[in-house]
Amino acid sequence: MVNYRYLGNSGLKISEITYGNWLTHGSQVENDVATACVRAALDAGITTFDTADVYANTVAEQVLGDALQGERRESLEIFTKVYWPTGPKGPNDVGLSRKHIMESINGSLSRLGTDYVDLYQAHRYDVETPLEETMQAFADVVRQGKALYIGVSEWSADQIRAGAALAKELGFQLISSQPQYSMLWRVIEDEVVPASKEVGVSQIVWSPMAQGVLSGKYLPGQAAPAGSRATDQKGGAQTISRFMSDETLTAVQNLKPVADELGLSMAQLAVAWVLQNDNVAAALVGASRPEQVAENVKASGVTIPAELLKQIDEALAGVVERDPAKTFEGMPKKRPA
Repeated sequence: MVNYRYLGNSGLKISEITYGNWLTHGSQVENDVATACVRAALDAGITTFDTADVYANTVAEQVLGDALQGERRESLEIFTKVYWPTGPKGPNDVGLSRKHIMESINGSLSRLGTDYVDLYQAHRYDVETPLEETMQAFADVVRQGKALYIGVSEWSADQIRAGAALAKELGFQLISSQPQYSMLWRVIEDEVVPASKEVGVSQIVWSPMAQGVLSGKYLPGQAAPAGSRATDQKGGAQTISRFMSDETLTAVQNLKPVADELGLSMAQLAVAWVLQNDNVAAALVGASRPEQVAENVKASGVTIPAELLKQIDEALAGVVERDPAKTFEGMPKKRPA
């Protein structure tokens, strides 16, 4: 069964393996399979579920809401996000303006079939809206009881500090950051994590398996397995491409002895590794089959000894991305159309 951790400087506990439905519900898997995966997550003790209005253009929220119907709402933590274009994608169907936030939270609640979400997250930083406007809108969402806490995703250290300061002034808590983080992608370690610790924010990390590369199923010099993310032309192949060099794939194979010593699969090792960071509250994992959920949960509660953490670093030397500027590079420079 899964363990639980506090999220940021709050009293909210979440499952350290959190079920996310990016790239799966409403797109890659049928609804009955999605429901089976959610049931498997609940059976494994996962109580925390993360989605976003943009996933499958709002369909993922609907699928998750349907799958959770009948569950005791108070026993769940449901997270969603706002920023990216949704619906007909008009000029105000995007960003973190007051208008878009207020309309988006109502749409998300309707699709999820709930009166409130436990965490409402700014899916990116909006360079075209004053931060004061965004945080005031979030404050009002909290006061209206539509969200209990507020978080962000892929914000820089300075943006997190500024957002947390405004939140404090407005009387609510900014408690989480949702960045990409894995053995191969460590860009948050030098700036985002220290800033987060300063202001009482913890990380809910996505892609702990580096889009599946750290599972070891992709081999250097060989074609990607049929049906894998690297062959998915709907978006999966693009997101995984940065990790698909032969140099990286060769280095990843050197992790197998570490996984074997711990009695873990390579995928479980990848999830356990991100959870060794004391600023990480949860690792987001998705699934296209129910059995994947049960396997992922085995990473919960694992302690990786210092000598094996050093062995991991040595195995991946030369292929790890650590540059904090990569957070800025991935930020939208203007609102997407």
